[in-house]
Amino acid sequence: MTATTAEDTGLEESGPDEETAAAPVVPVARVYRFELVKLVSHWRIRLLVLACWTAPGLFVAAVGQQSTLPVDTLFGRWMHATGWAGPLVVLGFAGTWALPLLTSVVAGDVFASEDRLGTWRHLLVAVRSPRRVFAAKALAGLTVLLLLVAGLVASSTAGGVLAIGDQPLVGLDGHSLTPADAAGGVLLAWVCVLAPTLALAAVGLLGSVTLGRSPMGLLLPAIVALGMQLAQMMPLPVAVRLALPGYAFIAWNGLFTSPAQLGPLLIGIAVGLLWALTATASAYLLFMRRDFTGTAHDGPGRGAVTAGVLPLVALAAASAVAVGATTGATGSGIEQDKVQRAAATAFAHLYRLQTRQLGRPAVTEAQLRVTADCDKGSVRVAAEGPGNDWRCVVSWHLPGVDAVGTAVYQLDIGPDGRFMADGDGPKEVNGYFLVRTPAGDAPNPLWQFDGDVDLLATSKG
Repeated sequence: MTATTAEDTGLEESGPDEETAAAPVVPVARVYRFELVKLVSHWRIRLLVLACWTAPGLFVAAVGQQSTLPVDTLFGRWMHATGWAGPLVVLGFAGTWALPLLTSVVAGDVFASEDRLGTWRHLLVAVRSPRRVFAAKALAGLTVLLLLVAGLVASSTAGGVLAIGDQPLVGLDGHSLTPADAAGGVLLAWVCVLAPTLALAAVGLLGSVTLGRSPMGLLLPAIVALGMQLAQMMPLPVAVRLALPGYAFIAWNGLFTSPAQLGPLLIGIAVGLLWALTATASAYLLFMRRDFTGTAHDGPGRGAVTAGVLPLVALAAASAVAVGATTGATGSGIEQDKVQRAAATAFAHLYRLQTRQLGRPAVTEAQLRVTADCDKGSVRVAAEGPGNDWRCVVSWHLPGVDAVGTAVYQLDIGPDGRFMADGDGPKEVNGYFLVRTPAGDAPNPLWQFDGDVDLLATSKG
């Protein structure tokens, strides 16, 4: 790969005096507006904007009127109870599918489109600065992505609140959030996933620069996101898990526990931003070294691809080492003491909710003194790590009652620490029955509930 010379094309940026004498300087703002208009003029971008600003709201409103709910999705079981559950359900779907695809369509094609149309020479002759072209294209892609994400947030929130209502939201550990707290948590969760979205967008810019007209540049962000999702499903050490930029798509769960589990979320955001900076810098360096004299460009070669990939691989390895060294996290992060503490906390919060719904005398968590004894169903199996074979016996006390109440739960814990507890008796405590609430009949809150194990918490405490 050879760098373009002034004698070859006349496109290299001249010195200040020469550039002023030859042609007026084209400001980045003007080039940015031009690139933004080009992006928005594409029918697929307009279609995405329309879909992002309408489809989530219609989906949330429609699901809120159905008799069955997406209980396998985080906060899906609360979509009948409050409108603030809807945008969180949409956020879970967006982090898995929508945002990676949006970054592919927008950022993955922002440079490659010029290669397909053969318009690089015309653009660079008009602007007279590859640096300004790169900055304008990157900013235009970022603007469109922010517009799409804003549509997802606004549409899903409006659909949920208008169709279902502005009621309190039950957090991931069973505690109740006021509508104001729920609104703040929803907005903050969407802001937090901007970091991994920017990382994927930067990967899209890198692929668009290095792969030219090849369709792999358009697919690269989606492929990287899919690889990170598959990695999160595997029993990887917690340090490696947190060192992947896509972890922030999951770690926002910690905002809805009390106290909030901010450690994994902050690490995920930091890693995502580092990926965004590294991939953008690599894309910029490769773009500035590109030869624009050819009419057909299918990528600058294997060396350039390697130069773009190696910094990200090195960053992932360094991040894993740094996370392990600073947090002391080892293994899966899912240990018996953590599971017991998370299950007991969620049960205590939800027991008080059930008490209010049934009109029984109020009790405090200090009076309940809830404890949990959890294992994996056999003394031969170590009580650690993810799996669907966890079994917990929850015990609690009631004021003025000598007998200790007990209830059994089967837990399915994922590698990311999220678990679903399924009541296994007694049926009058955690069986399925309907409870009359101000918003209508709802399933017994102790029947099935979601929880979260803090992967970075100490095993005792």
